[in-house]
Amino acid sequence: MSDAAANTQVPVTVLTGYLGAGKTTLLNRILSERHGRKYAVVINEFGELGVDNDLVVDSDEEVFEMNNGCVCCTVRGDLIRIVGGLMKRRDKFDGIIVETTGLANPAPVAQTFFVDETVRERTRLDAIVTVVDAKHLPQRLTDSAEAAEQIGFADVIVLNKTDLVSPEELAEVERRIREVNPFATIHHAVRGNVPIGEVLDQGAFDLTRVLAHTPDFLTDDAHEHNEEVRSVSFEVSRPIDPEKFNAWIGALLAQQGQDLLRTKGILAYEGEDRRFAFQAVHMMADGDFVGPWRADEPRRSRLVFIGRNLNRPALRRGFEACQVAA
Repeated sequence: MSDAAANTQVPVTVLTGYLGAGKTTLLNRILSERHGRKYAVVINEFGELGVDNDLVVDSDEEVFEMNNGCVCCTVRGDLIRIVGGLMKRRDKFDGIIVETTGLANPAPVAQTFFVDETVRERTRLDAIVTVVDAKHLPQRLTDSAEAAEQIGFADVIVLNKTDLVSPEELAEVERRIREVNPFATIHHAVRGNVPIGEVLDQGAFDLTRVLAHTPDFLTDDAHEHNEEVRSVSFEVSRPIDPEKFNAWIGALLAQQGQDLLRTKGILAYEGEDRRFAFQAVHMMADGDFVGPWRADEPRRSRLVFIGRNLNRPALRRGFEACQVAA
């Protein structure tokens, strides 16, 4: 391909990382900083109800959400269609960011930008950026093949949540990463505070290197998921009582946190005009208000659990009990 053709291609960054590593936090930083560039964002969720779109900060960027499937499986056609549609408005953005579900193997995601002729001609896979949770990585490498695949295929690794581990633990985590991927650039971060210039426009994806390591990269369609991990989602219409919710979710995470890989939701608190975003990884929880409810937006609360041994009826009853009395 000529240099002129390469310069007209839209750079694509694939943002990946296991559940709760901090992908959305990093994405929000990219969308919030004044870097003078505009990005189209494609978000893929693993679950029946989407909440990630609500967790992304309000911005001028266009956000496309694909629910209930892995971006490298059932919704690959959706990704190709969305990217194809974006190409018709090429002058409105400078690049594309694809945030994958935390259970995605990034190899088939990258494959997408080579198997479709139109997408291949008009886009350029710039880099695969993997966000890693410094605290939980040793456990993830033990119980999740996807975590190792995300690291192994990375061009850039954002080693996040370094404030939650000791210097000795951090060194061990980095050693484990290097065992899987000795080539990727590693940046340490707290709440995704890596310089944006170290993540975007890297020109780091090298198809020749990938084919040398994985000769069947462009033809291999095999892909498996950890079938033990599943998602359940709930939505309620009455406002949430904050005290009831905090008591319930606190007890739930304390008792079942090891099985709850990721918990996230958008809550409508009673007497509050702002949306509350709740997020948790295992027993570690966080939350904050993320902006007002729109006038035309129904104030319904949504909560998603991703993990093992999920008791749907019990979780539904617990969440519904957090509503204010009818």
